[in-house]
Amino acid sequence: MSWSKLYSGPEPQRVNKWLAQEGVCSRREAEALIADGLVSIDGARVDDVGRKIEPGQKLTLSDKAQRKLDAAFTAVLNKPVGYVSSQPETGQTPAARLITGANLIGAASVPAKDASLAPLGRLDQDSRGLLLLSDDGVLAKAVIGPASRLDKEYLVRVDGKLNDKKLTLLRHGLSLDGKALKPAKINVVEDQRLRFTLSEGRNRQIRRMCEAVDLGVTDLLRLRIGPLKLGDLHEGKWRALTPQERKALIAQS
Repeated sequence: MSWSKLYSGPEPQRVNKWLAQEGVCSRREAEALIADGLVSIDGARVDDVGRKIEPGQKLTLSDKAQRKLDAAFTAVLNKPVGYVSSQPETGQTPAARLITGANLIGAASVPAKDASLAPLGRLDQDSRGLLLLSDDGVLAKAVIGPASRLDKEYLVRVDGKLNDKKLTLLRHGLSLDGKALKPAKINVVEDQRLRFTLSEGRNRQIRRMCEAVDLGVTDLLRLRIGPLKLGDLHEGKWRALTPQERKALIAQS
C-alpha cells in the first residue's frame, strides 16, 4: 500500500526534509524517488528535488516507491569475537561475511556478496553480541543518528578490584577525549560481571571507561539496542529484522 499524508505544517517545507522527519525515508532516498517520478502532490507528479510542500497539500508515494522502500534490508547478527563491524584492515574479517544462507535463521532473502551493508553502531573485534547490518537509511538515522534516544545494554566481565568508588565513577564521573560522558546505568550482576546501559556510543567506550578506573574487560556482550533484544540467536547466526521491529526502533528513537 502506498504512503499518503496531508501536510499540516505552519509553513512550506522541502519534500525530502518532511519525508525524512516523518520517518518514511532518508533525504537522499526521497530525492531519488522524486528523480524517478514516484512522488506526487495533490495528484501532480513532483519533478523538482527541491520542491516544497504547502500546508494543506497531500503528498503521495506511488506503489513502486513503497516497494523500493520496503526492499531495504537489515540483518540481526550475533557477532562472535574475531570479526570487525567496521571497514576491515589488512588481516581482519568483516562481520558482513557472516551474512550467508548457511548462517540464516528463519526465512529471508540473502543479500548479494557485494551488497553494501553498514553496521548500525560499533562493536569491536574483541566484543560480541547484537549487531545490525543494514542498507536502510531511515533505520540508520534512528539507531545511530545524533538525535537517537535508543539506549544499548551490555553484559561485561571485568578483571581487577571492583568497589563502590569505581562503580560511582563509571555511572557518572568520567570523561573521554575531554568530553564528559552521559550518565550510565551500571549494575553488578555477579562477581566481576556488570550490566552496562548506555545512552551514547563513543569509540570503545566501555573498555575505555573500565580502563579509567583500573579495570580490564575480559568479555563484552551486547544484549540489546533499544527495544530489540539479542534473545536466543546463536553466535555467528543472523536473521532478518521484522517490519514490527523496525517500526519499534524508529518509534523509540
